[in-house]
Amino acid sequence: MNSPMKQEYDQPLSLPPFKGRIKTSYNHPLFVQAISDCSRLLSDQDTEILLDRRNRVGVVALPQQDGGNVDIVIKEFRSRGVNRLKSLLLRGKAFKSWRGAVALVEKDVETPLPVAYLEKRKGLFLGQSFFLAERVGGIEEIRFLFPKLPPSELRRLLVSLSQHLSTCHKKGILHRDLSDGNILVKKDKQGEFRFYLIDTNRIRIKKRIGLLNGIKSLVRLGVPLDFQRFFLQHYLRTTHVKRFHWFWYRINKTSYTQFVELKKKLRLRQLAQKLKIQ
Repeated sequence: MNSPMKQEYDQPLSLPPFKGRIKTSYNHPLFVQAISDCSRLLSDQDTEILLDRRNRVGVVALPQQDGGNVDIVIKEFRSRGVNRLKSLLLRGKAFKSWRGAVALVEKDVETPLPVAYLEKRKGLFLGQSFFLAERVGGIEEIRFLFPKLPPSELRRLLVSLSQHLSTCHKKGILHRDLSDGNILVKKDKQGEFRFYLIDTNRIRIKKRIGLLNGIKSLVRLGVPLDFQRFFLQHYLRTTHVKRFHWFWYRINKTSYTQFVELKKKLRLRQLAQKLKIQ
């Protein structure tokens, strides 16, 4: 790693039994000491918990070198079941999140700036792991904008989003879970939409992303039905969507929707069985 950008994100971090990497500007004693026990930070009563399901995500104020504080998002990946077995052969999600976020920064695609990642192994298995990134203020998940924006503003959002994703794909950036919850949105001072990709462990960098793969990656987004052709038209940067491209989008969209509905039914059935047993 020779470039200044890569050097900035290639600082080793050792907090036994944890190891990882840290952004150079955060590699100072105050901050490093503060993240030495991320589990405690996430369990603190003052921590703002954003998510606590399969993974746990919280926001904490941590010290900067100049004596101020910075809001840091800590994501804890819980290694269980199949994921624990996968860790024998594959890198953990915290490392993949770090790698994906750094790749986005290098390619000038916005994401909450990566700060550090930490992993602890028990023998050959991955135990605890954490990914840390700066919090971006004034943002919300794009899922909340789709249903509430008036048609004219929704069209403006979809034009910006489609062009942003088209640019990402041309840069070889493929997000394998491009869902409504993994795109954050804010407006800049000029009133233009800015997009931030998260869940970066699902980012893959390709030499080339084919058109059909690019279109297929869009189907997880909850674009309202009446605006889907409009969205695809601007993604393709054309005045007319070819019949096959529209068919490809819709057939993959339908398959994904049916898959999600099936998962919901299975979860409800499992929950009902648990309640029945209790």
